[in-house]
Amino acid sequence: MRPATRTPHPTRTALRRQLLRRKPVVAFLADAETPADGGGLRRTVGTFQLTMIGIGATIGTGIFFALNAAVPEAGPAVTLSFVIGAVAAALTALCYAELASAVPVSGSSYSYAYATLGEFAAYAVGWCLLLEYAVSGAAIAVSWGQYLNDLTQRLFGFQMPAAISAPPGAGGYLNLPGVVLVVLCCVLLVRGAKESAVVNTVMVLLKLAVLGLFVVLGVTGFHSANLHPFAPMGMAGIGAAASTIFFSFIGLDAVSTAGEEVRNPRRTLPRAIICALLVVTAVYVLVALVGVGAQPWTAFAGQEAGLSTILAKVTGAGWPGVVLSAGAVLSIVSVTLVVLYGQTRILYSMSRDGLLPAAFHRIDRRTGTPVLGTVIVGGFVALLAAVFPLDLLTDLTSLGTLAAFTVVSIGVIILRRRAPGLDRGFKVPGYPVVPLLSVLFCGYLLYGLQMSTYIMFACWLAAALAVYLLYSRHHSRLHNELPDVEGEVKETAPGVSS
Repeated sequence: MRPATRTPHPTRTALRRQLLRRKPVVAFLADAETPADGGGLRRTVGTFQLTMIGIGATIGTGIFFALNAAVPEAGPAVTLSFVIGAVAAALTALCYAELASAVPVSGSSYSYAYATLGEFAAYAVGWCLLLEYAVSGAAIAVSWGQYLNDLTQRLFGFQMPAAISAPPGAGGYLNLPGVVLVVLCCVLLVRGAKESAVVNTVMVLLKLAVLGLFVVLGVTGFHSANLHPFAPMGMAGIGAAASTIFFSFIGLDAVSTAGEEVRNPRRTLPRAIICALLVVTAVYVLVALVGVGAQPWTAFAGQEAGLSTILAKVTGAGWPGVVLSAGAVLSIVSVTLVVLYGQTRILYSMSRDGLLPAAFHRIDRRTGTPVLGTVIVGGFVALLAAVFPLDLLTDLTSLGTLAAFTVVSIGVIILRRRAPGLDRGFKVPGYPVVPLLSVLFCGYLLYGLQMSTYIMFACWLAAALAVYLLYSRHHSRLHNELPDVEGEVKETAPGVSS
């Protein structure tokens, strides 16, 4: 007698298919070229401006102060730590470049996950990105008041009261400069992507000029004796500094959020990602080499405004401090602008797929930008910057970022298997070794995070799951499609398939 076979519960089967259904690349491309609502983002950004977006999002205030934390860990060998960090970032950047050329749409790793891993995985990645962009944007905006105070003090001998300029929890009550910065960036973003890209390009070029000035002046005080001993802490110190430095490379993924506003995206996106990585790496290594050559490595610990102090020692003048402070202020503005830009485009993609309310993907006919979505994002980030102490959320941002990086690397492997004939403007060299190494390196960095970070992250994902079950799965554009095979749905209309 044959044993009775167990019939899967229909509700469980339906839910599982909802979680695993995928949106094919052709549907993404159809959405980008012929939006269902008749409007869409405008392709106005070229390779140079897109590269500047990547550089602007990556070179933040970190390089102005990162040496103070990294040099005591590695000594003069911190230059090797920057190279190691660059190699690790390059592994993920190459994966981003391939997926960006194959799926040249807005949404970054959210869109890539939707095409490869399924709806809920994409939804979770989207929430990781929202966490990364919102919290990091607010944290950056919070620090603007401090750097602005430093600049006004050097120029005019005036500072704003700490109560309205210092971070909440550190002597401040309402961080007014942070709110003003977010509002100004939102006003610029509402005017249009082209205008925002032009302003960002100008600020990035000025920021690079400031760092270039540091290299040119600092090298005049270079002494080879300061490079000995080169690696006082050994390989362990170099590795520890590399982990600290790696997060100075976070931001390259912002390039992939502009997929639908870029001309010739299959070529432009990978070129911009790789060019941004090369420029960022060159700047970091040069600044680090000049820094450790201009003063003994033991002098970096506890040093405030390290680059300014080094130039003051080399030149014997006070004006370099003004220039470096101005560079830090510009750096924060450009990073905040790009972070807000990236978040609005991720929300735009998720909303267009029905996973979030329609308000986030409504495009203004005159400006070609998601005005209402930008205002909502700006209000939320401004609120965080104004009243919330964000120190405890730094690791949480890192976890969300690394989770997104891991998904992108896995997505390259999956898409190669499922769509080997897909038109790709760029292919990862050394496949599948490079994406696997990227996954391993992200796993290594994830392993080093504290347990409390994972608990907060689990709460964040629990909130994402609740919203998905109560709203998103019922409003998904794939919801009414008939199942074909598990994890897929039969295409019945242009741009609405999986």
